[in-house]
Amino acid sequence: MDITLLHHFEEKKTLIKHILIIFTLSGLVACAGTQSDKEGADSARSDCIYQPSIRGYTVLDESNLIVSASARRQYHMVLKRRAFGLRSTWSIGFKSPTGRICSGFSEVIFDGQFDGESIRIASIRELSEEEEEDLLIRYGKKEPEYEQTPSPQDVKGADVEELDTAADDNSSVD
Repeated sequence: MDITLLHHFEEKKTLIKHILIIFTLSGLVACAGTQSDKEGADSARSDCIYQPSIRGYTVLDESNLIVSASARRQYHMVLKRRAFGLRSTWSIGFKSPTGRICSGFSEVIFDGQFDGESIRIASIRELSEEEEEDLLIRYGKKEPEYEQTPSPQDVKGADVEELDTAADDNSSVD
């Protein structure tokens, strides 16, 4: 009977090990899946903005902003959902428990359809001057600059010399 109990105990121990391995692998697969989703997105890189450095903002649409910070830095901020009334609000604020505005846990506060509405920030990405201009053009906040093609000018070149057609006629007689 002792052998049977020992064998039964070993089976339970093996079963528990297998269950732990399955849970561990499931967790790893889930983490790997969310990481690859983030890497594939344009907003994978997320910057943070020190809250006191914020100088202004431009509302692009109801879920996209360009936030201006000190040192002439510009950030593209994407909200988790559309903020109806964001374009017509007089001012917005930023709320963060750490003093740094980061994606995931920081929020944009504004007077929308409901007083003091807040929406979490999905991503924040620092922009180059070209990226900022592209966003402003894409959302209709700036007209694209078209380069004027220069008007054609007279160019002095070599004079064209006419050939003597009589010389051609003599060569065909031979």
